[in-house]
Amino acid sequence: MSNVHELGFLKEKIQELKDEGVYRKLPVMGSASDAEVELNGRKVINLSSNNYLGFANNPRMKKAAIEAVEKYGVGSGAVRTIIGNMDIHEKLEETLAKFKREEAAFIYQSGFNCNAGTIQAITEAGDIIISDELNHASIIDGARLSKASKTIYKHSDMESLEAVLKENKDKYRNMLIITDGVFSMDGDIAKLPEIVELAEKYGAMTYVDDAHGSGVLGESGRGTVDHFGLHGRIDFTIGTLSKAIGVIGGYVAGSRTMYEWLSHRARPVLFSTSLPPAAVGAITEAINMLMESTEYTDRLWDNAAYFKEKMGSLGFDTGHSETPITPVIIGDEAKTMEFSKRLLEKGVFVSGIVFPTVPKGTGRLRCMVTAAHSRVQLDKAVEAFKQVGEEMGIL
Repeated sequence: MSNVHELGFLKEKIQELKDEGVYRKLPVMGSASDAEVELNGRKVINLSSNNYLGFANNPRMKKAAIEAVEKYGVGSGAVRTIIGNMDIHEKLEETLAKFKREEAAFIYQSGFNCNAGTIQAITEAGDIIISDELNHASIIDGARLSKASKTIYKHSDMESLEAVLKENKDKYRNMLIITDGVFSMDGDIAKLPEIVELAEKYGAMTYVDDAHGSGVLGESGRGTVDHFGLHGRIDFTIGTLSKAIGVIGGYVAGSRTMYEWLSHRARPVLFSTSLPPAAVGAITEAINMLMESTEYTDRLWDNAAYFKEKMGSLGFDTGHSETPITPVIIGDEAKTMEFSKRLLEKGVFVSGIVFPTVPKGTGRLRCMVTAAHSRVQLDKAVEAFKQVGEEMGIL
């Protein structure tokens, strides 16, 4: 019998990963995602989750999730277009639209699905997608699923964007500019006011993936569009429900027209079961909490400023971050991974991020400070960074 089932070609590729030193085993968390977690069997300070507001283990949200399960069960039983559209899904969309100060919001099962489903639904052959070169993988994949032409502009470079718009304005029916709202590896914010001006000047539509701006920027976390006061001038605003909101899912906020079209053409929603009741219950509670108070976002920004100031005064390079994402740039790939390993030995978990996720020679420890961290925990983390920095001759 042939040995085709041994998947020899994949074994070879796995061996290549091992030879290159990039093979890894997944870390295992044995507790709820919080400021301090149990990782691989021991307690550590967690500086690597996207749980910006500490919502992933929030008591009010857990209660709302349990109540939703008791009333609606554990699953919706179908895609939304058949019978999986529950009244709580519609209520969540209304709540999100109100929160985002937009006409409508359309929910997906994940942020990745959101980009994969929306980009191909709103563009076709004869259109062009113009994308920032540092956009997230899900935007790149979403654009690949579209039959539109594609091109990129240099990161946050408005001259480059204008040159691309000028060159293509008469060649295509529609132009769609896509940018992250907050870039996840550096923590810098897109130049949205300038992008919108250019888009309006050349008759292009705008699409902002606000995964790392949702729940972080703007009034009580309403996002990058709110931060710049650009309501009604961005055609498609993508938000995630898995990062600051702490659950799972994504959504597009925009016009009623956008909502109607996506409900007929968004493939992940048409061909995949809708969000489970527990998630919908918890998310709705989270949005209500943000509409009640700015305390969560205030605490997040206070903690981020505190941590950045301490790290900066030690002499670490924290890049050009304008958000709570704080990259500590080490440079060399192997040194970055070694630094991360030594921090973990001291009880602080920060994942090392190296090529191909970031350019060669810009390896970094991406610190994700949250509203849930106490000053004591942040001080401990800074002390661990100081010790490892001195031991490795980086400070």
